[in-house]
Amino acid sequence: MLLRSPSLASEEPPPFDLKGSLFTLTVLHLFKLDRVAIERHLTEKIKQAPGFFNNTPVVIDLEGLEESRDGVDFAALYELLKGCGMVPVGIRNGNPKLQAVARLAGLPLLPESRSVGSVKKAEQGAEPVAARGRIVNHPVRSGQQIYAPNGDLIILGTVSAGAEIMADGHVHVYGLLRGRAQAGVRGDLEARIFCQGLEAELISIAGRYRVSEQIGSDDWGKAAQIRLADDRLIIDHLTR
Repeated sequence: MLLRSPSLASEEPPPFDLKGSLFTLTVLHLFKLDRVAIERHLTEKIKQAPGFFNNTPVVIDLEGLEESRDGVDFAALYELLKGCGMVPVGIRNGNPKLQAVARLAGLPLLPESRSVGSVKKAEQGAEPVAARGRIVNHPVRSGQQIYAPNGDLIILGTVSAGAEIMADGHVHVYGLLRGRAQAGVRGDLEARIFCQGLEAELISIAGRYRVSEQIGSDDWGKAAQIRLADDRLIIDHLTR
């Protein structure tokens, strides 16, 4: 039998690499653990956007959860979310007791993300840093996902159905927007979406969203800007 020497084995390329990355996650803010009510509301949400929540990673936020004498069955909650097509990846916030119970159920504790307000407060007095944008010089095909951190995303072409584009700042589409577009994904309420033709599967600003069925016929196919006002998405027409 031929044995490979340790020196030769050490020269082989590693089978994997670990790198830090940033992903957009859906946050489920849990107020009370009523299985029937949760399932009913999730079913209504899924009807509004069929397929949107399928295989969607979800973080369970426990900050507003009411205390229960019976405790919290995180294993049952995990199975409920999975049954609705979601993928629970962990929890955040909550008291130490809740966190311990969640860990026992296999849900890790994720670090609390800083809000936009706290970031701005921390950066007061610091030298302003110019935001970097990302420009994509080609159409975005179905299945592609493009993200612009710390700035705007500019697409010089069409965004096909089944594609997803996201930015911490504004989203500009110089063509038809048929896929999903999310602006202000880190909570920027001033972010906007601009497109030359609105036929989107989903539009979202700072987590507030509309699906295609909620876009009126008067707005469909029009050049538009989408903005937030009083916590609602507003669609304004643009003159070409």
